[in-house]
Amino acid sequence: LAVGWGGGVVTAWAPSPGGCELVQSTMDCTGRWLSSIPGNLHGDTEELLLDDNTIQALGNASLLPYPQLCHLSLTRNRLEVIEPGVFLSSQGLQELSLADNLLFTNYSLTAAALSALQALRTLDLDGNRLTEDMVSVLVWNLSSLESLSVSRNVIMRLDPTIFTNLTQLLELNLEKNYIFEIDRAFEGLQRLQRLNIAYNYLPCLVGFGLTQLRVLNISNNIIEWFLALESDDLFELEVLDLSHNRLLFFPVLPRHSKLHSLLLQDNKMSFYQRLPNGTSLANVTVQFLIIDGNSTNITTVRLWDELCHSNLSSLRLLDMSQNQIWGLPDGFLAQMPSLTHLKLNQNCLEAFQLLEEDSLAMLTELDLSQNQLAELGAEVGVRDILPNLQLFNLSTNRLRTLPHGVFTHTRKITTVDLSHNRVDLCPQPDVAGEMQGPPCVDLRGVETLTHLSLAGCGLRALGGRPFQGTSLRHLDLSDNRQALSGDLGWLQDLARTLQVLSLRNTSLSSAALDFSALNSLERLDLSRNSLTAFPASLSGLRLHRLDLRHNCLPALPPGAAQTPLGRSLRELYLSQNPYNCCTLGWWDALQGLQGLHIPDGRQVTCSHGSRVLSPGALPEPVLQSCRWQKADLALLYLVLALPTCLTLLVAFAVVFLMLKEKLLKMVKNRCGVSSPY
Repeated sequence: LAVGWGGGVVTAWAPSPGGCELVQSTMDCTGRWLSSIPGNLHGDTEELLLDDNTIQALGNASLLPYPQLCHLSLTRNRLEVIEPGVFLSSQGLQELSLADNLLFTNYSLTAAALSALQALRTLDLDGNRLTEDMVSVLVWNLSSLESLSVSRNVIMRLDPTIFTNLTQLLELNLEKNYIFEIDRAFEGLQRLQRLNIAYNYLPCLVGFGLTQLRVLNISNNIIEWFLALESDDLFELEVLDLSHNRLLFFPVLPRHSKLHSLLLQDNKMSFYQRLPNGTSLANVTVQFLIIDGNSTNITTVRLWDELCHSNLSSLRLLDMSQNQIWGLPDGFLAQMPSLTHLKLNQNCLEAFQLLEEDSLAMLTELDLSQNQLAELGAEVGVRDILPNLQLFNLSTNRLRTLPHGVFTHTRKITTVDLSHNRVDLCPQPDVAGEMQGPPCVDLRGVETLTHLSLAGCGLRALGGRPFQGTSLRHLDLSDNRQALSGDLGWLQDLARTLQVLSLRNTSLSSAALDFSALNSLERLDLSRNSLTAFPASLSGLRLHRLDLRHNCLPALPPGAAQTPLGRSLRELYLSQNPYNCCTLGWWDALQGLQGLHIPDGRQVTCSHGSRVLSPGALPEPVLQSCRWQKADLALLYLVLALPTCLTLLVAFAVVFLMLKEKLLKMVKNRCGVSSPY
């Protein structure tokens, strides 16, 4: 429950008896373990919030101190009974929330209490284990209701009597019940605009004739058929959600409506005008047998031609993803000149034609991903085919090329996803006399293109500057193991604009790759490569996010924390590298950086011999071993050589002293002969 304050109003929180808090005229007693409504709160309270308490009953005197109450919420209590006279002093109550209680136990007493609320506009009875008969009794006298929610109950069948007196109802929520049948339950609700019957067990919906309804949500049922009433009346319907059902055919919609959003995701829908094996069922009809009481009607429908009887000129969003669509009927898209979003992903399309007569001039998003597309055709004429297209998703298909010049007719394209197709990028324009190369996709000169995904395309060396003339800010080249094997001059073409670059799993092994020109780069993914050293060119960049997971790095540069990169980083991934436990100075420096978050810090490990340890908890023997390894080798050699030298010196002195007399005599004998004068 949200509490709104007018602009410019100074709001003060004030403590109240019972631990509640007062904000202007709203008393908040949420989660105070109250077993009853406090009687000593401010008498001018207009909104009383008592959610998440342990209140089991409301007595006749419970609300006497609050005659000005307009909004009362008792969600998630243990309410079993509401005595008939409890609201007599609060007949101005407009909003009442009793969700997640136990009102099924004494619903007749609660109904008597609710009948006094002649000004009630909003009632929430969610999660009270109510059946359809209980709901009918509870709302029988609430003719002023505009919004009713009875979701998460045990309602199974709706008949004409359940909502008989709710003539002012605008919104009705019936989701997450067990409804399997509706028998003219909404015919008396002439003002109903929003109806939610999602998450139930409806098998079909035929004869839909609620002309005043604007939003209908019947998703997550088991609906196989949707048939609108055959009528020339104008339906106010704007949003129809039939997603997550079992639809076998495109729904038969009202002939005249204001429909702008049609959601058909996750069904079993297909078109049968043309089958994958080349056969056609264009002249075959389907008959629906509709039994209503003692009367029986037979409706004959040509399911693909029936589309032409529905005016879809106002449709802006069509989601037919996750179905079994092999192809679209002739002229199907031509009925939708206002279409801006078309989703056909996760179907069985093998070919898709962008025909000029389809008039998709307003289309801004086209999603054809996760199909079996081997061909994308386009009839390029005088007019642009998709002049307003901004997002084009063709990922996970079998494409090898796109129609020549297709992007010259999409003057506002910003995002293209070609990932997981076997495509190559076109090099520089062909030189005169040069033989025609293999099929490729030409993106050069598409100035509006800012986001491009080429992940898993099997790209070979990116020569010839394939991104020249683009303004790419986001480029994904991940899972292309040969993409970086050639000339990397294409990086220079993106130096001014590129902000996000993914080179995950591209067999990158050399730290000599120069990123220094990418001054605008903010996010870089180098994970799942074979880097044995940190690329020195990264130190001068001002990245916000860097991913180095799953490489062969023994360490990061010791001064990385003091570089422009270290000062700008906000998110750094480091795990799954064979770091050396004796060279962790960089790790300690990173821990001291303010604003840096290492999400996988607990998974970072280092190696010491055969042991794998956590950098933050190295045992003392390991630290001592590392100190010895870091000692000055010259000093170590000196210490080792000094005892040897001293030993040799002492030995020489001893030998000299022992042989001194013999040596002197030997010298005297040889040199002692007198010389004549």
